[in-house]
Amino acid sequence: MAQPRKRRRSTSRRPLCARDNVLTRAAARCEAERAHRRGECLVFTNGCFDLLHVGHIRSLEEARGLGDRLIVGLNSDASVRRLKGRGRPVIPARQRAEILGALACVDWVVLFGQDTPLSLIRALRPQVLAKGGDWSIDEIVGREDVQGWGGRVVRLREIPGVRTTSLFGNLTSRGGAKRR
Repeated sequence: MAQPRKRRRSTSRRPLCARDNVLTRAAARCEAERAHRRGECLVFTNGCFDLLHVGHIRSLEEARGLGDRLIVGLNSDASVRRLKGRGRPVIPARQRAEILGALACVDWVVLFGQDTPLSLIRALRPQVLAKGGDWSIDEIVGREDVQGWGGRVVRLREIPGVRTTSLFGNLTSRGGAKRR
């Protein structure tokens, strides 16, 4: 009788739990420093990521393709409320972070409470700063810093008609989500 095969542990460093990819600022800085020492290209992007949609996914995949590691700065709940208004976010920060951390293209997620990720960008020193195509190059927070240390800033492709605000508008105009 054949012996059952032993399950081998993955040799990749990818954690088994999505929440393991959600790092504190200090842990993210350590990971970024390790990545820099290994000669890996660190890509940074950020956003609220409330109601994750295909536009987010494609932007994150494109950002990941610009380097070896993708770190996502995620606005805290208080930050989202200040930027987007009452009623937002719909999904709490810890859940949004875990959802992002589950994506194969995302290496790490870090929450930040400020309205911009500038201090986080300065702490992590990415070689590539990627932001959605709906932002003009001059509006991208951290652009001058990243370019100043020899990095580059990339505007990601925009998916026409796919926006979180549009999704909220669709839900509101339909009277909310329908129950089945």
